[in-house]
Amino acid sequence: MRRRRQARSGAPLYVETLVRADLDRVWSLTQDTESHPRWDLRFSAIVPTGTEPDGAWRFRYELHLPFHRICGTGISLGERVRPDGTRTSALRFTTTDRLSPLGDGRGYWRYVPTPEGVRFLTGYDYRPGWGRLPDALGIRRALGWMTAWSFDRLRIWAETGVPPEAWPWWSVFQLWRPDRPRASRCRRAPVRGTAMSDSPATLETLDRP
Repeated sequence: MRRRRQARSGAPLYVETLVRADLDRVWSLTQDTESHPRWDLRFSAIVPTGTEPDGAWRFRYELHLPFHRICGTGISLGERVRPDGTRTSALRFTTTDRLSPLGDGRGYWRYVPTPEGVRFLTGYDYRPGWGRLPDALGIRRALGWMTAWSFDRLRIWAETGVPPEAWPWWSVFQLWRPDRPRASRCRRAPVRGTAMSDSPATLETLDRP
């Protein structure tokens, strides 16, 4: 299996990277609602809107496009302490915006401490908002690239302290910069199973957002 292999068309998306940083730092940069949109191309803003009795929290998300702002809602539940030393975060999201390429979706993050650093990985799937054909022709592939590129931008921030704003999306064209974020540094398919095989049990407990 090639390290950069992508999932087949229509399959759930998977991205994994190794972050050579402390687990608490990776957790903070990914769970903090102000830090998260700074490195993740898929979000422009994440605003908490409430907390459930089980600790799950609800939020509103936004993605600012040149001529439109996509808005949606979500619910997330994190496990910071687990018997095996890992951490997880489960997520469900939805939107009523007909211009959004993503409809209802669900996914997870998993944080796995290793001697080299933190294996940070995600698997997620969604209902195509524009139909299956446009999704298969390019949207799902573009989302996979965005996720992987964002994960590498996060890795650089966690490891070196260089803020993600130093790497806007158009830095992908700065081919003379070997230190720029690159999606190709991330694994795009699991070693075994499917993208959702490693999802935590908490994902099934989440209510609709």
